[in-house]
Amino acid sequence: MKIEKPNRVSRSFTQHLCAPPETVFALLCPVRQAEWVNDWRPKLILTESGSMEPGCVFITPGIPEDALWLVTDHDPEKFHLEIIKIIPGVVIGRITIDLAVDGKDACTAEITYAYTSLSDHGDRALEEFTEAHFRSFMEVWEVELNHFITNGTKLEVRDAGEGV
Repeated sequence: MKIEKPNRVSRSFTQHLCAPPETVFALLCPVRQAEWVNDWRPKLILTESGSMEPGCVFITPGIPEDALWLVTDHDPEKFHLEIIKIIPGVVIGRITIDLAVDGKDACTAEITYAYTSLSDHGDRALEEFTEAHFRSFMEVWEVELNHFITNGTKLEVRDAGEGV
């Protein structure tokens, strides 16, 4: 048996969104994200309802391996979402999103990505998952989502890239 201390990185960011939580929460779905996320192209979505739900599984293309995503918590009453993301042989991550009312017709999204490395390749990926990189990724996401909410169209922007 091999037991080691894990190499982990956790990053959080608060987005300010121009719609109430119920509107935003419905858009946090692997199917609906194609409407507003630049370069979002899942290869496969497995869902009973046709949208986000506990147990929903989706796969996105990646290098060196595709990413496997599993929705572990989806609570539209509390506006809470938790997803486990695995890049085999690289990292495993836990993504949480919590929406909260922020004045009339607006909300905040507290988003946390916490990754654990599974290999030397994962260690390198975590080194590149800097605070500046994560902030840039979150800011692009915030702009894209607010643009879609306001205009009903996808904002074509240069992909900031999520990293791991």
